[in-house]
Amino acid sequence: MQEFLMDYGLWLLVGLLIIIALVFLLGGRRKGDVPGESASVAATPPEAAPIATQAAAPLSATAIDPVATTSAVEPVATPEPAEAQQPIPASPSIAMPVSEGDNLLRMKGIGPKLNQLLTDLGVTSYAQIANWTDADIAAIDAKLGNFKGRPVRDQWVDQAKYLAAGDFAGFEAKYGKL
Repeated sequence: MQEFLMDYGLWLLVGLLIIIALVFLLGGRRKGDVPGESASVAATPPEAAPIATQAAAPLSATAIDPVATTSAVEPVATPEPAEAQQPIPASPSIAMPVSEGDNLLRMKGIGPKLNQLLTDLGVTSYAQIANWTDADIAAIDAKLGNFKGRPVRDQWVDQAKYLAAGDFAGFEAKYGKL
């Protein structure tokens, strides 16, 4: 056995790595990861939602009605490419004019590149971020590129509320030293 491993061990290791790579490449994409799938889910009409929940429920042999299930399915309208290319308008609370900007680098999760990107988008103060609504967060998030998801994940609105109010002790208690 030891001679076999000495002679073919390297080849077995290479083969194992190839199998792992193939499994990763072929099985790594889940349904939600495929581009374009999220757009078709979002474009589903609200009246089609109960049909999807019925299909997800466990079915018994007496509950299946082939006529009802096939006739209730409606085609899903896909958005035109021109609609997807339209820029998202900024709301007044996102890019309101500010006479004096705050040091956004004090907030956790904002570094120099993200600070510059926010400045380019017109976001310069804690008060602006503290007044963001969910729609404002979505609009900014769509413009952040590689930093997408950071406003929610790093809780920018909550951090900005502390800093805009001047509650540095409360900020440090929750988010750490400034």
